[in-house]
Amino acid sequence: MPSNDVRILAQAAVPTVAVGAVAAVVSGVVAGGKGIVGAVVATVVVLAFMGLGLYVLQRTAKSLPHLFQGMGLMLYTTQILLLFVFMAAFKNTTLFNPRAFAITLLVGTLAWIGAQTRAHMKSKILYVEPEPSSSTTSSKGEKPAKSGHSS
Repeated sequence: MPSNDVRILAQAAVPTVAVGAVAAVVSGVVAGGKGIVGAVVATVVVLAFMGLGLYVLQRTAKSLPHLFQGMGLMLYTTQILLLFVFMAAFKNTTLFNPRAFAITLLVGTLAWIGAQTRAHMKSKILYVEPEPSSSTTSSKGEKPAKSGHSS
């Protein structure tokens, strides 16, 4: 991954982990040990789903830039649907507290999306690759001779 991609990933993952840690503490106080497990599992699921989605989106942007916007919309829709399927699948589990899991999953997802949006807004990524103009380079790649007054 290029440095911009890694920076955006880190700027989205760190707040999500912080929100997950707060959710684990709150879930531990409210629901005990199973609440902590539910919050931790939800945080890991959010990081995995959203991190993989960001990776796929960045790969699409580089290889098929004309599909970037449509792919982004489809990706987020798919991620949200898969998260709902994941919540429904573990609705009646006894491994962890399902309510703590669901709330942490929702809050973690919102934290990721907000942080990723902020990271994209703050990043200075060129959306057009500038080509060197003919006045600054010659066809052989040499610097052009100076023109105009030399004083």
